[in-house]
Amino acid sequence: MDWLIELFTKNDSVAHIVLLYSIVIAVGVLLGKIKIGGISLGVTFVLFAGILAGHIGFTAPANVLTFIQDFGLVLFVFMIGMQVGPGFFESFGAAGVKLNALATTGIVLNIAVMFACYFIFFDTSNPHDLPMMVGTLYGAVTNTPGLGAANEAMNNVFSNGNMPQIASGYACAYPLGVVGIIGATILVRYICKIKLNKEEEDLERQASENANVKPHKMHIQVSNAYLEGKTLLQVHNFLNRDFVCSRILHEGHVSIPNRDTIFHVGDQLLVVCSEADAEAIIAFIGPEIKVNWEKQDQPMVSKRILVTRPSINGKTLGGLHLSRVHGVNVTRVTRQGMDIFASASLHLRVGDRIMVVGPEDAVNRVSDMMGNSIRRLDAPNIATIFIGIIIGIIFGSLPIAIPGMPVPLKLGIAGGPLIIAILIGRYGYKIHLVTYTTTSANMMLREIGLVLFLASVGIKAGDGFWNTVVQGDGLLYVLTGFLITVIPILIVGPIARMRFKFNYFTIMGMIAGTYTDPPALAYANSVCTKEAPAVGYSTVYPLSMFLRIFTAQTIVLFCCGA
Repeated sequence: MDWLIELFTKNDSVAHIVLLYSIVIAVGVLLGKIKIGGISLGVTFVLFAGILAGHIGFTAPANVLTFIQDFGLVLFVFMIGMQVGPGFFESFGAAGVKLNALATTGIVLNIAVMFACYFIFFDTSNPHDLPMMVGTLYGAVTNTPGLGAANEAMNNVFSNGNMPQIASGYACAYPLGVVGIIGATILVRYICKIKLNKEEEDLERQASENANVKPHKMHIQVSNAYLEGKTLLQVHNFLNRDFVCSRILHEGHVSIPNRDTIFHVGDQLLVVCSEADAEAIIAFIGPEIKVNWEKQDQPMVSKRILVTRPSINGKTLGGLHLSRVHGVNVTRVTRQGMDIFASASLHLRVGDRIMVVGPEDAVNRVSDMMGNSIRRLDAPNIATIFIGIIIGIIFGSLPIAIPGMPVPLKLGIAGGPLIIAILIGRYGYKIHLVTYTTTSANMMLREIGLVLFLASVGIKAGDGFWNTVVQGDGLLYVLTGFLITVIPILIVGPIARMRFKFNYFTIMGMIAGTYTDPPALAYANSVCTKEAPAVGYSTVYPLSMFLRIFTAQTIVLFCCGA
């Protein structure tokens, strides 16, 4: 039995370290699935399992814990950046600017409430109280990457090894933070006297009134005499609307038109465009009709083709000259489950599915050109991930001297990789980096990084957790965390509703995204049959995540290092 005792007690052996992390992560993940009142803590329970392990002395060498903690953090934030990168800059549309401004206001209010609680409830002469409040802040807003960024900044400020274990404050505030976000969101509903049925009806009405960019297919007949003898390119340029003409019926024969195809009055067309442009195209070219496409010179097919060849990554549809060279037309592109109109300026990315119409042999040639091999997408692009991490670490290590700050500001191993991942996710195709990863692969790498980070932080914090929380100011951290969670929501929520007239379900998603809190989004989705909560969440999530991480380091370096 000595070998078994040694396995659990000899903390510098590889077997012991692997066993420690496996037990902490497994126990934390399983306990995190338990729901109380329909709410669970999820993977974050790994932190509490780690605290318990550290408290009973089941631990590992400090340098090993630090390495695994930092590596997990880098992997976690980089995969988040890769996920949000493609939509980061697109989130700043008309409504997106307002939602992101509200989210930013909420983040600023979280920080303001934290400082107010610090000056009201705590001893400002104690150098450890403010760092603990930073941990409480990120537990209250349920933002683990922010905790990681603050923890890393602490290493720079407390270089003498006397660093506060801010995870204790995080652990105190987190459980009530999850409940508080949902509870405050419900309270906003009653403050603003909102009826859920009416909100659903408003969403239905908006969906019917607002044309969107989803592909719209229609059959029309050329009736405008001005178009007689004009080429498809001339019509396209004159109309100044984006549309694809995938088939033309002329004198009883069907063919695939290209830019040089000549229009004649009476020709019948199959046109694909955005819904917003349909009315203008009909008014200029001719009315909608019913068409029999059976008479054609050669058999034509429609086929969805998967873009998997890296050489296609980043090229525009217009630049591929598919119509002129191959005699086929692309009528739509599906990206991450969403249909996109196939405009000539659209950049293709690995993982896109394109709808190609044309003669069967030509469609097959285009299929070979695009790759169309699902097996190529099964393997994640590991090289891109680690190239991005290399650049992110270098970028995060650049010192930025700011007057009044005791040490130079660095984005660090959290902020640097996050920014680079966002940029690579959005613009990687311009330097021929294939950034596609399946959703499951991204989630797997994210979760592995997250549980390694949480387990390490918990184990390190466990040794002093009892003295800090149970015998110390634990209940005060719980109270201040609850105030940090609730007060900003009760301010921003009514403003979003009364001043900006946002739909309540969009506000629910916006609040969940501001707090980067999946349980709050899950609750919003459970009470709404539409996509409004997910839209609100995804609109503000990228900027909110960036600001949470950036402000974490800024607060620590400016305030805790003073």
